[in-house]
Amino acid sequence: MSDMKTIAILGAGTMGNGIAHVCARSGFNVLLYDVNQTTLYRGLDTIRTNFAREVAKEKLTQQQSDEARSRITLTTKLDDLAPASLAIEAVTERFEIKSAVFRDLDRILPADATLATNTSSISITRLAAVTKRPEQVIGMHFFNPVPVMKLVEVIRGLQTSQATFDAVHALSQQLGKTPVEVNDAAGFVSNRVLMPLINEAIYAVMEGVATAEAVDQVFVLGMAHPMGPLTLADFIGLDVCADIMRVLADGLGSPRYNPCPLLVRMVDAGWLGRKSGRGFYTYPAK
Repeated sequence: MSDMKTIAILGAGTMGNGIAHVCARSGFNVLLYDVNQTTLYRGLDTIRTNFAREVAKEKLTQQQSDEARSRITLTTKLDDLAPASLAIEAVTERFEIKSAVFRDLDRILPADATLATNTSSISITRLAAVTKRPEQVIGMHFFNPVPVMKLVEVIRGLQTSQATFDAVHALSQQLGKTPVEVNDAAGFVSNRVLMPLINEAIYAVMEGVATAEAVDQVFVLGMAHPMGPLTLADFIGLDVCADIMRVLADGLGSPRYNPCPLLVRMVDAGWLGRKSGRGFYTYPAK
């Protein structure tokens, strides 16, 4: 992977377009894939907006922004990803969907290419096992918003080779990120610690210990968090929080990771947080 020039990114949603942005900004050719043409164009609009913001803040020149944008190619055809020496998958957080993508990538990409997943909770080991190159499968868990947040959890599956880990660790640094080594376990470090915190905050609201606003104030003013856990849950998406709690409950085998009943009810009601206009707080329509 030392001569890596082209990176395929699968999924043009919030995470995928952010990863495409940082890869293009760092000098790589990017093949941005999505099954949905509209999602692709929307992703590209977001990238343009974010590049313009960086030019306005004088983090990039207009020329650097234009050159970075020109390195991004959009496609809805998986076979177009064949030239890539690394693929980073950022599709829906469901094992069945991700495993189908990994089987396709295994078939299409060169034998020496690395397959990475931006999953926030699904087992790298299990995803690697559906391919014929499990030693070349790894986790690259970026954080939202990707162009701003410095962390990448670089997650070793049981089968991940040292060479694959070293190459992806070095690449993360080339992308301007700080890689942190994590071994494959449900939720990794970030979500294993964060999601039970959010879940417990929801219990505090459900049991009438305090309002959502009060819970958040405790964390902002008392623990110097940039936002409270319930504001953060709305930002992440309450459906995503519930899904990750279920992954933790399944992977770690303890009922203490079950999603709080209030969280489940809110998801059932379609109150998913910022993206639906209502969660623990209400948000104006876009």
